[in-house]
Amino acid sequence: MAGLGTIINVAGIIAGGLFGMLFGKALKERYQETLTAAIGICTLFIGISGALSKMLTFSGGKFDMTGTMMLIGSFAIGALIGEWLDIESRMEQFGRWLKVKTGSEKDASFVDGFVTASLTVCIGAMAVVGSIQDGINGDYSILAAKAILDLIIVMIMTASMGKGCVFSAIPVAVFQGTITLLARLLEPLMTEQALSNLSLTGSVMIFCVGVNLVWGKKIRVANLLPGLIVAVIWAFLPL
Repeated sequence: MAGLGTIINVAGIIAGGLFGMLFGKALKERYQETLTAAIGICTLFIGISGALSKMLTFSGGKFDMTGTMMLIGSFAIGALIGEWLDIESRMEQFGRWLKVKTGSEKDASFVDGFVTASLTVCIGAMAVVGSIQDGINGDYSILAAKAILDLIIVMIMTASMGKGCVFSAIPVAVFQGTITLLARLLEPLMTEQALSNLSLTGSVMIFCVGVNLVWGKKIRVANLLPGLIVAVIWAFLPL
């Protein structure tokens, strides 16, 4: 059944969030702060490793770097589009709406938790490739694997940042569900080079999420998201 992968993924996020809420209630504030920093450090290295795996190639006994111009162009153009659309503010606005609707007005970290968790579980090639395979072949194996990863990530995030992280299931459902519905239209665009560009750009954005977790909000990561689309388009430019 097309869409089953996204359903499994959403269920994994909700389960992870519920476990995290139970676990988080037993933690004192200083433990939560240290746990947030620990998650941030891990996120930094996940982003770094993902980026280097696409940027560095080994041949002739030496390392060569690729994708530099694509990365700079995608981030620069994407940032301009993202700031114009002000995606970050719109996500925060939706987070504040959820905060009121769920009776979480006293939860100071609700919006930050929602935005941070949403960016972490939405960015990446697994979400795109998995959704396309689910939509065309009914193959949900990639999204099922992603569900396990997201369960662990959201569980830890919820324990340290609060229940706002649980609601990252909503953007995942919308994002992956839309790609699944449009899978046949998007499949020709997902060439090997396009996926490589997407993975590299997404990994650097995940690194930016880690920066915000460790040092406080320094980067409006949501406003960089259009860079993912630019990265895919870049693969078809005659450069």
